[in-house]
Amino acid sequence: MKPHAEAGRSIAGAIALALALCAGGAAHGDAVIDALELELSRAMDGLGDEDEQKPYFIGYEVTQKESVYVSASFGALTATEHSRHRYLDVDLRVGDYGLDNTRPLRGQAAARRRSFSRLPSEDDVDALRSVIWNATDHHYKEAAEQLTKVRMDVEVKVDAEDQSADFSREQPVQALRPVAALDADVAAWEAKVRRYSAPFASHDEVYAARATIHASAETRWLVNSEGTRLRTGETRYRLLLDAQTIAEDGMALPRHESFAANGPGGLPDDAAVAATVERMIADLLALREAPIVEPFAGPAILSGRAAGVFFHEVLGHRVEGHRQKREDEGQTFKKKVGEQVLPKGFDILFDPTRRSAAGVDLVGAYDYDNQGVKAQPVAVVEDGVFENFLMARTPIEGFPRSNGHGRKDIGRSPVARQSNLIVEVAAPLSGAELKAELLSAVREQGKEYGLLFEDIQGGVTATGRVVPNAFNVQPILVYRVFPDGREELVRGVDLIGTPLVALSRVVAADDQAVVFNGSCGAESGAVPVSATSPAILLSQIEVQKKRKSQRRPPILPPPSAQTPVGSEG
Repeated sequence: MKPHAEAGRSIAGAIALALALCAGGAAHGDAVIDALELELSRAMDGLGDEDEQKPYFIGYEVTQKESVYVSASFGALTATEHSRHRYLDVDLRVGDYGLDNTRPLRGQAAARRRSFSRLPSEDDVDALRSVIWNATDHHYKEAAEQLTKVRMDVEVKVDAEDQSADFSREQPVQALRPVAALDADVAAWEAKVRRYSAPFASHDEVYAARATIHASAETRWLVNSEGTRLRTGETRYRLLLDAQTIAEDGMALPRHESFAANGPGGLPDDAAVAATVERMIADLLALREAPIVEPFAGPAILSGRAAGVFFHEVLGHRVEGHRQKREDEGQTFKKKVGEQVLPKGFDILFDPTRRSAAGVDLVGAYDYDNQGVKAQPVAVVEDGVFENFLMARTPIEGFPRSNGHGRKDIGRSPVARQSNLIVEVAAPLSGAELKAELLSAVREQGKEYGLLFEDIQGGVTATGRVVPNAFNVQPILVYRVFPDGREELVRGVDLIGTPLVALSRVVAADDQAVVFNGSCGAESGAVPVSATSPAILLSQIEVQKKRKSQRRPPILPPPSAQTPVGSEG
């Protein structure tokens, strides 16, 4: 490991010299980058009394978030918020690329601590430098102490299964993109959310309803000791419609719709939203009367949205590279490279460079990840065969480099995360043909019915070894499909299973790709993701009863059902 450390110091010294020359000459004209470079030069040159305690890598990431949030309930405004903040994250490493302070101590759970520094929102180089200097000092002291623990852990524990390095060497990149700017017409948005949420008030059975427009402009600056200099910007606009009713037995019945776009013009027009609201109301009223499905195993169709969430939970989290290295993880696919995991003709790739699919903007798109690696498409499954992992800068056996999927939320440490999941099928069926295949499977298996999962609200999964390595996809709209083709709305089920069995039950897909945009939470925080998939047929799924509240519906009727005050009864 000593040669690695010397090489790292040599590179760092050259960079420090270059930065010093830059600091003494022309500035970038960007106060954030200027402040970061000046403090980076000082830290790489001045920290550490002993060679082995000097940082071999420092990365700074500054995130500026400007957001507007407008919300209304039952036709009345409930919130209007406008905020702008800057945050600093520091990735400071002592040791060398082979072994450094970030190596997890064996037997300890993955850290989920959130740590960041707030930066001045004004472009004052001296003020910015003061915060960066103080944060760097804190992270350096913490890193030096942690490296001692790591070295002791390596000495007293058995050798790890995966002997790969702690950090990968990547080529530095430089790109200064424009600062992201928000295009917000707050007054118009306030009028819209009032209008969108008002129709719910006409139905006494709807107990909660909200329309929200959330817009954000995020600019990231990333500077590191390897020579990377980045400034990137993303804007996202989202319309959320949420409503809920309660069945007589106390079961909460939600209905959600969301629309995402990279600009305000990508959101649906008023007529389309009005139609969506009316459909949501009709669904809620129907769900109150729908029968509860008992636990069931049999064939099912997952709509494109439901299939996207299914692949995200069942496959996506299990192909994140760092999970193959941690010995408390299930490592479902670690030894399955080159094996058939889906039917021939099925491809699954993660492509953060793709900005839209099926006419919808994809929120999992970005140009560079949170470690300064350029975004790139990664083919995880090709023709049904498992081929690749999503990689950050944490190498694993056989995969020594990042493929641009090191992602995180503010204050977290980046790990391999999903981006835009895209399912493509070489020989799809039509929707009618897929349903015919479902009916055929129902008859062949002697089932009373199959299931159709039409809409979904999200899902959860466990990937470790301590608890069962399983998933739970949470549907909103589910139908029983009888052998004669008749469909009946039902309620009260969650789709559950284990990954390898569930994937082995995938049979076919239709020809209509649908996008699910959302946010994914894991140990590096919440990151925007999307999933694009056609509907899929599974020869067998399992459902369990959904958790049910013990609350009864409201005792008193809603105010709208009463005679207005001051009127003549």
